[in-house]
Amino acid sequence: MRKFNLTIRHVILALASFLMFFPFLWMILSALKTKDEIFQVPFKLFPASPKWQTFNEAFHSAPFATYIWNSTYTSIAIVLIQTVTSALFAYALTQMQWKGKHTLFSIVMGTYMLPAAATYVPSYIILSKLNLIDSHIGLIISSAASVYGVFLFRQAFKQISKEVIQAALIDGASHFKILFRIMFPLTKPTFVTFMLISFVQNYNSYLWPSLILQSQDKMLITNGLRQFFIEGGAYGVKWPEVMAASTFTILPLLILFFAIQKVFVSGISDNGIK
Repeated sequence: MRKFNLTIRHVILALASFLMFFPFLWMILSALKTKDEIFQVPFKLFPASPKWQTFNEAFHSAPFATYIWNSTYTSIAIVLIQTVTSALFAYALTQMQWKGKHTLFSIVMGTYMLPAAATYVPSYIILSKLNLIDSHIGLIISSAASVYGVFLFRQAFKQISKEVIQAALIDGASHFKILFRIMFPLTKPTFVTFMLISFVQNYNSYLWPSLILQSQDKMLITNGLRQFFIEGGAYGVKWPEVMAASTFTILPLLILFFAIQKVFVSGISDNGIK
């Protein structure tokens, strides 16, 4: 009976995995087809003759290398800043005693329920007054804080034994040393989990970057891909090229996930506490 239940679980997990992977598989196979094959009836999953040159043609049809680089380095910068600011705030909330910290935390968490679009107008006005419109610095600064990061690190830091922190303070360790030498190693999976989630979120960000970035050489991959999609004034004319472009634009995310998947899963399963 136990083997039967285990088999059922594996079958369900395999089906769920296939359903999650199928859109990506369909996208790759569509890039290898002709436009007529994509809309062929009855539908055929595999192309009659794979067109591998479509990837090369799509990559050189627009400055995708620039788009990918812009998205990658801005996302890395945002992730690093968000990680530091969130960890410092969470440390102050969990390891320091000061009046009003619970009230401040409630206010910060309350802003999490505020739709992101509601902050675009005031953020745009502030950036315009700072002359940071159409600049990657403006994009990075406007995304320097993460409410989710504060909540995640706070929950992880609360699980660390108070005796460990008190012993470090008695030994003369500063708060920065405690944070980076003690709390970071103990909650490393949580840090990695947040950094991965934040990177994916910022790499895939579309609406806010499209509002403040107008120059083509500063566009992110999401905006560049849309620009390629509507090129020539007609939507979806080059469907194989669009599918090819969509495929290689998400490769950095796939590579990143497979590189740190063990730590990521560990961070989810144990909330970053060993």
